[in-house]
Amino acid sequence: MGHTAMMSEDEFVRISVFVKSRYGIDMSRKKVIMDGRLENHLRRNGFSNYHEFMDAVEQDKTGETEKALVNLLTTNHTYFMREFEHFEYLRQVILPWLKEKEAAKKDLCIWCGASSTGEEPYTVAMVLLDFFGLEHKEWDTKVLATDVSTGVLKRAVEGIYNKDEVKELPEQWKRRFFRALPDGERYKVVTELKNEVVFRQFNLMDPFPFKRKMHVVFLRNVMIYFDNVTKRELIRKIYDVMEPGGYLFVGQTETIDRNAAPFQMLQPSIFRKWEGMK
Repeated sequence: MGHTAMMSEDEFVRISVFVKSRYGIDMSRKKVIMDGRLENHLRRNGFSNYHEFMDAVEQDKTGETEKALVNLLTTNHTYFMREFEHFEYLRQVILPWLKEKEAAKKDLCIWCGASSTGEEPYTVAMVLLDFFGLEHKEWDTKVLATDVSTGVLKRAVEGIYNKDEVKELPEQWKRRFFRALPDGERYKVVTELKNEVVFRQFNLMDPFPFKRKMHVVFLRNVMIYFDNVTKRELIRKIYDVMEPGGYLFVGQTETIDRNAAPFQMLQPSIFRKWEGMK
């Protein structure tokens, strides 16, 4: 029997509590959005109601049904050069500082914590390749890119984008880092660029597994999903895994509670971990 009924309050609460406890995603005021994103999935897969679907989520030992739920509920609207000022700041301010600071080790740690379909980490990698130029082969500048959604990560790893998605890129970058596919409508990331990004599935609510401190963290347009308590906990965790002097980027419509961690605000959406005594 196919799904027909509207989502009941009980069903809504059950799903909301589940995604909040597992992923920190706060959908407590988004019943219409939740119903809209899940309804077709239930119908296509023969569930008669949301409780039946959630029973399947909780009983599926492979985790595939839960992955489907997360992929459906997390929107992933992103594009190349989004919030371009951040990439300019990275190139003009942060990388010259890091090039001097890490001249001995030649090893940078940069993390995109909500990488979505890959546009952000690939853009960061292009900035790095462009900045270091011929010296790049002496440096390890691989970008770690994580997301909770396996669906978007699959697309990121494939590295195929339609021509509208790459139109904002500088022409020289498009020529160097992409190859037009035979259909004339899509572009594929070249191996040189793909090798600069390591994609991994990761839930920001889990303990951070990093062995080394981060120089730069991009955490843009993901905290909109979290309530204030979850945001504060996440910001504290981010602060703890950053190098002194490290930089944090958040979305331009986002703010962080600086009582959670003593970041310096350099400008709206750009923060720095205090370097301490010189």
